[in-house]
Amino acid sequence: MRTFVFYLILLSYTCTVMGNIIILYLVISDPRLHFPMYYFLCNLAAMDICFINTVVPGMLKGFVHQGVHISLELCFLQSYIYFLVGTAEFLLFAVMSFDRYLAICHPLRYAMIMHRHMYIRLIAGVWLGSFFIIALPSVLVLNLTFCNNKEINHFFCDVGPVVRNACTDTTSLQFLLFINSCSLFFSLVIAIISYTYILLAISKINSVEGRKRVFSTCSSHALVVTIFFGSCIFMYVKPVQYKGTDEYDKNVAILNTVVVPLINPYIYTLRNNVVKNIIKQGKQIACFV
Repeated sequence: MRTFVFYLILLSYTCTVMGNIIILYLVISDPRLHFPMYYFLCNLAAMDICFINTVVPGMLKGFVHQGVHISLELCFLQSYIYFLVGTAEFLLFAVMSFDRYLAICHPLRYAMIMHRHMYIRLIAGVWLGSFFIIALPSVLVLNLTFCNNKEINHFFCDVGPVVRNACTDTTSLQFLLFINSCSLFFSLVIAIISYTYILLAISKINSVEGRKRVFSTCSSHALVVTIFFGSCIFMYVKPVQYKGTDEYDKNVAILNTVVVPLINPYIYTLRNNVVKNIIKQGKQIACFV
């Protein structure tokens, strides 16, 4: 079973990296994709590559050696990058939901609202927001003193197992982590409101084929958002000191560290008709050459 899971995750990891590299290449190289929606998807692809490379290589190494040794400094760095990129993805999902709301519910005003400067501001806001959300908890975690038993029951340096290993009082830190975790609901509320208005707009489309096409796209997006938000809310919107969740957290963490980065390229980009046509044209040119 360990060997089977190892190769399954290795295959998922390879497909995720390759799929997101393809997205980056297509968006950067093809002028037909130089629009805000695809720029957002390009940023999501870059985040997924960074996100999965922060966690999965160590997980695969753990399957081979049945445990991984990591220095305290690298543990802190892994945890910081994981939460920086993960929080940025939360905010980006909210921005992308709002972008789809504008495109579907206000198509005539979309180009006027979602111009280049607005796109740059939104992306900068995503990264700055993520940095400020995790800045103070990261500083407090760095100042913790740890016990002699420096073992965590997880496949990466998640904040819960790390904080529970500390010898110092972590009550204030745990409260701060809980409050920061609740900030995830802000992005979730924006996504829910955006997709609610999208569904209302879809119901007013006269064409049955048009309703099916738009609903298929938006339902796929909503599925990814549900998996990502649901798994992270289950893992982090609870007291850190609760020790009975390590095994559950490890299983749920597979969803947001392996499954979501794997399905993001397909759901958000490779199902897109414009992207599929570009890929088909590329194949035809390659065959001709």
